[in-house]
Order: sequence, then structure tokens, then C-alpha cells
Amino acid sequence: MFGGPPGGTGEPSGRGGVLSRVLVLNSGSSSVKYQLLSGDERLASGTVERIGEASSPVPDHEAALKVVAAELTARGLGLDSSELTAIGHRVVHGGKTFTEPTLITDEVIRKIEELIPLAPLHNPANLTGIEGARRLRPDLPQVAVFDTAFHSTISPAAATYAIDREVAERLSIRRYGFHGTSHAYVSREAARAVGRPLGNVIVLHLGNGASASAVSAGRCMDTSMGMTPLEGLVMGTRSGDLDPAIVLYLGRTGGMSLEEIDALLNRRGGMLGLCGDNDMRAVQERLAAGDPDAELAFSVYCHRLRKYVGAYYAVLGTVDVIAFTGGVGENSPLVRETALAGLEALGIAVDPVRNRRGDRLISPDGAAVKVAVIPTDEELEIARQTLEVISRTNRG
Repeated sequence: MFGGPPGGTGEPSGRGGVLSRVLVLNSGSSSVKYQLLSGDERLASGTVERIGEASSPVPDHEAALKVVAAELTARGLGLDSSELTAIGHRVVHGGKTFTEPTLITDEVIRKIEELIPLAPLHNPANLTGIEGARRLRPDLPQVAVFDTAFHSTISPAAATYAIDREVAERLSIRRYGFHGTSHAYVSREAARAVGRPLGNVIVLHLGNGASASAVSAGRCMDTSMGMTPLEGLVMGTRSGDLDPAIVLYLGRTGGMSLEEIDALLNRRGGMLGLCGDNDMRAVQERLAAGDPDAELAFSVYCHRLRKYVGAYYAVLGTVDVIAFTGGVGENSPLVRETALAGLEALGIAVDPVRNRRGDRLISPDGAAVKVAVIPTDEELEIARQTLEVISRTNRG
């Protein structure tokens, strides 16, 4: 195992007390997103898309990283700058091996490669970005920050599926959870917003992908996504929770192949499957117009959210704050209001004026459970964790 959960997340400074610059890279299968940060300040950001496509001028990820370097140089922020302290890489799956951000070495790369079966669409692209960046700046420390790491603190009772233990162990089947950098950042910021930095927080990360977490004193106790990002909440195109026997039924009775079932649940499920739209803005427009399909989809979405809030209230025992984040969580007053409706007996309520106005705190004065809207900042979280690793390595 590679250690425990990340420690504090202050803004470490670089040489001579000057804030260090960190380049954050998120390498996907056909894109590279980047941000250059100095402390909390965002100096540059961008995306290189359509990597490897037939008509694209960017044939591979190494070429994409050279585009990133050229864009930074054009802004006077070159990749070869002596002020650049480190590069932080988002890596989707750390399995049971990586439970904290980790300095990248040849051995670390080998272990990330071993985890590819757990994230076959994501880890290979993440590795390609890492290898390209190491070739461009072999002198610079680089850090892998894992989506799954924040959730490594959940108990065996929360992580274990009730299947044959030997099969589960052999195939590494367990709950891993995802969106970890967002849940780490938002849970901490939400607790600070209500003056309870060691409090109990339910985080609802609602975007096209969606997940919930129960966090106590900065440690994740449970999370909705499982071995893969399919489990849990209703999402834009993913079904979320369903009876696992449905998969068997689709194969045996529906005559569907594994590939067809995979597409049905991951790419044709969720809001798209229910009403034909995976954009919550379009769903809400149709809802306002009285569209019955949109009404059902929206009701299913919010019902599932409410169930998880209740479940995580039970997991935590007491709740200090519920935090909404992500594109939907930050921008849909209707989702926030509907998802928490009827929970007044638990001390949970939304003030309609504050909610529509988009305040940071949207619960009524004196509410036992505060409700907050906290914009996520995964890149800042990756930069902070990267600097912590560098600082810890230098001290060691």
C-alpha cells in the first residue's frame, strides 16, 4: 500500500516563500485539459481536443503536450520556466494500491498499468499523458493524484460487496468510488463555510456524472459510486443503481450482448434513457412546458438524491452541512429544492429566496443542517495535493 489519505491542504510556497507554479494535466482518450496555477491563482488553462482523429493536426498525446507547451510559451508561461515546480496528473483509478497522491516513478507507472483492467477507458490515457510529460520535463517532479484515493478510508462494511470472497479478492471487486478530488475539496470548503472544519458533510457532486459522499472530519465514510462509476445516483447517461438481475434478464430474455448492455446502462441510460435529454437545462425547460417524460425523469433523479441524503444521514449519525456542487448542483435551484423537499423533520430545509438568488448558504437561519452551494475546483485540489507530495518528499 502507498500510505493513507492526504493530510492538510494549505497552499505551500515555493523557494524563498514565492508561491510555486504547478501544471495540472488531465489526459483523456482524445483530449488533454490543462491548468497552470500559482497558489490559488489560475494563470492559464485550455484544452487540446480531437487527439488522434483522422483530420486532426494532433496525432498523439505527446504532440498534444507540445501544443500545451506552445500555448503556455505564447503567454510567457513556458513549460521550461524555472518557476514551474511540479506537474500534477489526474489518474482515475488507483485501486487498493494508491491511497494518496504519489510521486511518479517507473515503479509507480508499472503499478498504474496493472490497474488498467479496473479503468480500461481512462488509465491508459492518463498514463500516456504522464509518459509524455516526463519526456518533456524529465527533471521536474511529477505527481499522480487519484480519483479513488479520497474514498480509500471507507470501512470494509461500506466497501465490500456480498459475493464470494475469493472471487472478489482475485478480481479486486469492491467499492472504490470516484470524483474523489471534488469530494475532498468540497467537503472541506463546505465545513469551513459553516465554521465546522471537523464536521459531518454530505457532498452531492452533480454533473453529467453524479456521486454522493458521506464525510466525517475530512474522512470519507461512504460514497455512491462503486467498483465503477455506474453505481449510485441517476446521471446524464448512466443508470445508477439497479437490480443486478436486470443485466442477466437483458442477456437471457432480451438477447443482448455484453457490449449492448454496457452501452444501454452507461451511454443510453440515466436522464437520456428516461426522456431523451441528458442536459438538465433542457430537461427543466421541458418540465416547465408540461412534458410528462421530462417530469418522470426529473422525479426519478431527485427521488434517488433524496434517498442517498437519508442513507448518508444514517451513516453519519448527525449532519452539519449538505453541499451541492458540479454543473447541476451549482446551477439548478430546482434540483436543490426538490431533492431536499420533505426532509424538515431531519432539520434539512432550503430557503427559496436564498436558493433562487444563488447564495453560498441556502438554508434558513437557525437550520440544524446547513445547506451550501460550493463550486468545485478539482484542478486546485490536484495542485495542492501535488505540492504537498513535493514538500513531504523534500522534507524526507
